[in-house]
Amino acid sequence: MGGAAQPAPAKPILADTGACRATAIISEQLSKKAQAMPDSTGNCDFIALSNDSYRLLLDEVGAFVYTTDMVGRYTFANRMVLQLLGHPLDYVVGKDISHFFGDKGNEALRETDERVLRGGETIAREESNLILATGELRTYWSTKKPLRDATGQIIGMIGISHDITEKKRLEDKLRRQKELLDALVDNVDALIYMKDANRRFLYANRRMAEAFGCSVDQIIGSLDVDLMPAEVAERFWQQDQKILANGQRHACEESLVDASGRLRHYWSVIIPWAGPDGTPAIIGLSTDITELHALKEELQRQARADSLTGIANRRSFYENAELEFARSRLQGQALSLITIDIDFFKKINDTLGHPMGDRVLQEFVACCQDALRNDGLLARTGGEEFCILLPGTDLDTARHIAERIREQTQARRIAVPAQELRISASFGVAGLCDTDERFETLYSRADLALYAAKQQGRNRTSLLRSPAQEGVLATPVAD
Repeated sequence: MGGAAQPAPAKPILADTGACRATAIISEQLSKKAQAMPDSTGNCDFIALSNDSYRLLLDEVGAFVYTTDMVGRYTFANRMVLQLLGHPLDYVVGKDISHFFGDKGNEALRETDERVLRGGETIAREESNLILATGELRTYWSTKKPLRDATGQIIGMIGISHDITEKKRLEDKLRRQKELLDALVDNVDALIYMKDANRRFLYANRRMAEAFGCSVDQIIGSLDVDLMPAEVAERFWQQDQKILANGQRHACEESLVDASGRLRHYWSVIIPWAGPDGTPAIIGLSTDITELHALKEELQRQARADSLTGIANRRSFYENAELEFARSRLQGQALSLITIDIDFFKKINDTLGHPMGDRVLQEFVACCQDALRNDGLLARTGGEEFCILLPGTDLDTARHIAERIREQTQARRIAVPAQELRISASFGVAGLCDTDERFETLYSRADLALYAAKQQGRNRTSLLRSPAQEGVLATPVAD
């Protein structure tokens, strides 16, 4: 049209092939007119078209159609061009573009026109024109083609321009919105993705790409099985199918090994979605809760562990003991229990202080762990009281374990200022009997055996083989 020419975009809003085709048709017809009506200078009097029926057609094509002579002066303009310029045809003809669009910024446009007029090129590109009459900047997709006479000589130029200002503004608005949305979703501390009903990713944000150790472009179009282990992808796909089938939003905790090999935990919200054409898909937002998950597990561990020694506490012990008791009874397996008291522990605390008492407890737990070798459940059930639950262990084996711990404890030496501290412990052992209906029954029998060991001098192991012995003093095992 006129004004500053812009570099052609990779994907023009209006396909230039259609514009070129229209230009070729109109150019051919105008060339025929030109060949039929040459003047003495070889130029064509296009004003003669003003009363022609063909001009009416050009006024209705829905595009800006104009022609110029070899020096860039308008020789014809259809109704849309005249309305844009704000002048009638007889005023426009004979004037060049600078009269209507000014000289500033027209260098690129004149260069383009020269390529058409002197080089015979057909050029399609985007142009921006500042309309002097209104001060408005308009954008066009313009196609320019040389006009030739009967001998093939170039006698002028025809241009067809389509106003894409509003489309361009909409495109720019959408681009800005996309840039804003991309900036938002790429900086959200969550994995955001979209996946179709065929398990293919339609969208992924930067966090998602980082988790899989690849680019966003590599994710989009890929199947879930291409990005994660088959069993993991299948687990997610089973869940996705349910969401697609019931159309309900789903929230859950999920785990995934990231690109660095670290197991990460996410709180995922997944919703079903249908595209403009009704194609089903899901949109997922997975927030990384790995640190929160670790804190939760630590709190759970602390709730079930003794803070001083790190072994199970009373609550955790009884929860596990009840389960093991029920399982052993159901399967008819052996189950033994050792109850323990550190001898004269109160005296240690009173004479050497609580810090030394804490150290004694830690040293004793170390003796137990060395002897158990990860067998059984060791727990601190009171100040200086401990229990060891031994699933699948008969009474005699449990007694040998208790004796091994007792001997290691007795041999342990703990250095204190100006002396060496020696400690000992008393042990009570009992095993599951057919008549036991509750764990408390087994515990009471082991506790009674412990009481007998303490009554008979401490630093020894006593056991009760059956409920019948509960009425008599348990028989101690010699040191």
